Amino acid sequence: MRLAFSLLALAPLALARLPDGRLHGNRPPRPLPPSVLAPDSTQVVHASTNATLPPLDTIYYFDQLIDHRNPSLGTFKQRYWSTWEFYEPGGPIVLSTPGEANAAPYTGYLTNRTINGQIAQQQKGATIVLEHRYFGLSNPFSDLSVASLKYHTVQQAIDDLAYFADNVKLPMPGGDQVPPSKAPWILIGGSYSGALTAFTKINKPDSFYIGYASSAVVESITNFWAYFEPVRQYMPKNCSSDVEAVVAHFDRVLTSGNNTAIAELKHLYGMDDVVHADDVSGALRNNLWNWQDLDADSGGSVFYDFCDAIEVKDGVSAPASGWGLEHALTAWGTYWTSTYMQTLCGGDGAEDCLGTYNTTQSFWTDTSLDNPERSWMWLVCNEFGFFQDTAPPYQPSIVSRIVTISGDERQCQQMFPEAFKGPANPKAWKTNAEYDGWFLRANRLFIANGVRDPWRYATVSSGFVDIPSTPQQPIAVGDGFHCSDLITRNGAVDPTILKVQQSSLSHIKKWLAEWKPAGSGHYYGRGNEL
Repeated sequence: MRLAFSLLALAPLALARLPDGRLHGNRPPRPLPPSVLAPDSTQVVHASTNATLPPLDTIYYFDQLIDHRNPSLGTFKQRYWSTWEFYEPGGPIVLSTPGEANAAPYTGYLTNRTINGQIAQQQKGATIVLEHRYFGLSNPFSDLSVASLKYHTVQQAIDDLAYFADNVKLPMPGGDQVPPSKAPWILIGGSYSGALTAFTKINKPDSFYIGYASSAVVESITNFWAYFEPVRQYMPKNCSSDVEAVVAHFDRVLTSGNNTAIAELKHLYGMDDVVHADDVSGALRNNLWNWQDLDADSGGSVFYDFCDAIEVKDGVSAPASGWGLEHALTAWGTYWTSTYMQTLCGGDGAEDCLGTYNTTQSFWTDTSLDNPERSWMWLVCNEFGFFQDTAPPYQPSIVSRIVTISGDERQCQQMFPEAFKGPANPKAWKTNAEYDGWFLRANRLFIANGVRDPWRYATVSSGFVDIPSTPQQPIAVGDGFHCSDLITRNGAVDPTILKVQQSSLSHIKKWLAEWKPAGSGHYYGRGNEL
């Protein structure tokens, strides 16, 4: 099966293999691979009483409304996981969702291996992981057809979080006595779910007393070429120099009309049967998307293996200018065909794996449940954009100039022909108008970003706008990558990430000391504190 697609990639959605073996093009802003936080079926012991608690992978179900604007449509079973390992009466309820993924592998976010658990441990709180509607097995309907996806919107997801907090009876002592009016709720998210956290604080200011938004992609951007800018800026200089040279060479050859030269170049990269030029050059983005998998504890990553394959020759590293086109072109081709292609495509042929025009493939037609690429693409094509393509002509680019948003728009139409009669035009402007984008302001919203995050330009730390840090909406920036601050161990590796984590714990401690239950004179709204 082929694909080009997560928080995604589209345009000819260039591909990268997901942990379950499926391919995707545009890279979604997903918060760290779940393998970092594998599910835990061991018993949990309460921190103070030593009472045995259910295993972390115990699944609970909540009756969630299908349509918050029309409750008469009924409910569906939304899955969640929870533990009260550190909970004491009066402590906060810490809620998170992994967003665009099956939530089962994310039970590590219940533990102090993450900032979620650190907060719960410090404040004697309980932790919850809630599966996002239309991902995993939390679905209102039996398929992911266009008709079923009608209720798959950002606003419905926000409403889910608030309705859950207001109505859930948590599986713990006193779990029916902790709605937001009686206990402080903290909403935490990273990447898309970080944006969802910020959006919820804007849209439902009374539901969650505190928000923690990590690498939150709050500004929806249709032509998100800047995704690759932090990669270009922070990858080894010799590697970026040679990648630019190779990509420019691909563009010259593929647009030359010289069929012999085109065939030779495709053969060098094992893409002999890939039909379309934008699929050939767009496929090279896969090596760049691996940057998103980096965190502060990732010394031997696939991304650096790629750069080493190009820049280390006979045990000697290239200077900052790189080795030049002749060596880099061949070295990248050798790495691609001998190592990377198998990881990317498995046993699929190059056209099946990398091609984006054949709509008979199951990637385009599979409407079965637990299909995260399809669910994510629905949001991308309708509300976000986030198409990760070439830079504007005035900017240096490590992505082919042939790869443009027209390919992404085409792929939206290919996947959802019933919804788009022509190329899709995501309403990113509407999403920004509804939830304030870069300019959002909320009380008690802690924002954490990393300078090396490829999604940074969609966050409030983009630099495109000057968003000040305030006491009620502090912005902490470390040297990390995508959502690095969410993982406890990263603070032990990078002191700048540790500083972000410590700052969040300090702010949350202060804010919780000021919390009062409903009816005691406390106002939850945004007010005039900013």
